[in-house]
Amino acid sequence: MGLLFGLFASAFLSATLLPGSSEAALVALLAGTALPPWWLVAAATAGNVLGSVVNYGIGRGVERFRDRSWFPVAPRRYEQAVGWYRRFGRWSLLCSWVPVVGDPLTLVAGALREDWRVFLVLVTLGKAARYGAIAGAFAAL
Repeated sequence: MGLLFGLFASAFLSATLLPGSSEAALVALLAGTALPPWWLVAAATAGNVLGSVVNYGIGRGVERFRDRSWFPVAPRRYEQAVGWYRRFGRWSLLCSWVPVVGDPLTLVAGALREDWRVFLVLVTLGKAARYGAIAGAFAAL
């Protein structure tokens, strides 16, 4: 159970605006434990989605402070994420797992007041597909 919580925590932190690599943690556990892969994918997905929900909540509350030096996303990344979101709409949330732009994208979704239910479904689908693909690729080796 501790390994699953560790993977959950790694995925949670990786989805927030803090640096992290939950993919490496997932592969390490796939290689080093007898836990069913779907448990590992579920734990990583749950942690990563919850981290994105935190970003969404931050976006809802602090977007008005985006010009402040302490704002958690660099201005360039924020504008890039806003551009993606405006161009592709809510469907861009399927790409919330993409490095560099994915985390700010979840913050922007909150700032632009995306419906939280739609947010949750699309982010979960995108992140679960990513972790499932990693586990599938590992199994194919």
